[in-house]
Amino acid sequence: MKLKIIVHEAEEGGYWAEVPAIPGCATQGDSFEELLENLYEAIEGCLSVDIETPSASEKSRVMEIAV
Repeated sequence: MKLKIIVHEAEEGGYWAEVPAIPGCATQGDSFEELLENLYEAIEGCLSVDIETPSASEKSRVMEIAV
């Protein structure tokens, strides 16, 4: 999976970034390298949130896949 991110220089130093495809997914870092590390963690956290518990019927099933 590829996601576009927007990287901003923070006024107080360092960087912050947002992921437009995932509303509310943003993070910051003192260096660009730290920002990238934090982005992977933030994206993983945003994508792992279950909004509601999925349910399955007799003819369907709930599965989890890695992308």
